[in-house]
Amino acid sequence: MSSNKSNVRGQITIFIIIGILIISIIALFLLFRKGIVPEIPGTGTGENPESFLESCVKDKITENINIISSNGGYIKNELHLNLDNEKISFLCYTDNYYTPCINQEPMLIQHLKSEIKNSVKNDVRSCFDKMAESFDKKGYSVSARYKDFEVNLIPKKVAIDIDAELSLTKSGETTNNENFKFIIPSMIYDLAVVSQEIVNQEAKYCNFESVGFMILYPEFNIDRFKTSDLNIVYTITHKKTGDKFKFAVRGCVMPPGF
Repeated sequence: MSSNKSNVRGQITIFIIIGILIISIIALFLLFRKGIVPEIPGTGTGENPESFLESCVKDKITENINIISSNGGYIKNELHLNLDNEKISFLCYTDNYYTPCINQEPMLIQHLKSEIKNSVKNDVRSCFDKMAESFDKKGYSVSARYKDFEVNLIPKKVAIDIDAELSLTKSGETTNNENFKFIIPSMIYDLAVVSQEIVNQEAKYCNFESVGFMILYPEFNIDRFKTSDLNIVYTITHKKTGDKFKFAVRGCVMPPGF
């Protein structure tokens, strides 16, 4: 009887060993296949070209989005309000007294797309060139063609689509990469939609009912600050992420002395 038990234990042990060997072989196979994907020279992380571009461009895009959001939708704008060393753009403005302001950016989201793209176009091209150069130094035969890129604002995200081609050849193997795409988390689209609503109401009614709006949309906080010369600065904050958008309004202003 004890001999039978020993045989069973032995068989179980053999099955376990075989199972471990099979798992090890599969793991080595997958690791080998992963190693075929060309690494980005100098990173040691095994990133592919798309990941290289994302890591190179992402911080600059995020930085410029924050600047644009703090300046009322612009990197630089002549029509702005100086407040606490900040230059806050007017999105609704009139020089006249008594009259409502005029919407300066009726296509705000389209404007923001263009502003972001123009602010980082040199960086995107530079990152693509650096990527091609890094592969070349690693010993790849590189064929690179950069065309253009697009910025798209969607809810909770900024989508980057780089129209470019990269062909890499080494040891007789060629990989082709094109149309690099990645997503950057951002609330700029959502904040712009709220900003448009505020500007539309200011232009029509010379007022925006922020308390009622925040009751309907509690994910946003809206701060309305009136300066000594009766300009209004709106700061919209997305509570969960902390993302902000700030802009100025001048409309229905009473002349001095009234």
